[in-house]
Amino acid sequence: MILNIDIKDMIIAMKMIRRAINILLIVDIGIVIFTLLSRNYSWFINSQIGFISSSLVIFASMFSYKKMINSRLDSEIVVPEDNRDTIDKIEDPYNLYVEDKDIIKEEKKRLKDSRRSILEVLRDSKSALSIYRLGAYFVLILGFFYLNSSNILDIVSYLFSLAIPPIIIIFSLFYQP
Repeated sequence: MILNIDIKDMIIAMKMIRRAINILLIVDIGIVIFTLLSRNYSWFINSQIGFISSSLVIFASMFSYKKMINSRLDSEIVVPEDNRDTIDKIEDPYNLYVEDKDIIKEEKKRLKDSRRSILEVLRDSKSALSIYRLGAYFVLILGFFYLNSSNILDIVSYLFSLAIPPIIIIFSLFYQP
């Protein structure tokens, strides 16, 4: 099965990512201005380490998932479509309430045959274990340990700045003007 990738959808996705990056930069500039005007340098360092490391984790995750999806599209790994309607899928997700009992036996056999090996699970978890995500989490942990060992960790500003990028990304990806 050959998949057609719509160029228009890819352009829209790239615009959404650019908009999210621009919003993140604007918010970070606002945080920098606020912390410098308040002359609270501990908050400045905590907020920047938290904000940057959280942003790195988000973009590393997005990049690794994009890479995984593109590799699946290139190798044409596609899940077969189900021809049932949406209500039937919700009420009977495994198609168990059918008149024919042979279908149930076939489904049990198919589920038994579709068990995945360790190698298949590792291949599918490449995005979770990608070097980008591991590096971003390493930066996050390293930043926390740096703040903690330097005795400048302000947990309120650190957690606040960790939470801002995911919230911004969620709102910027779901809200389309």
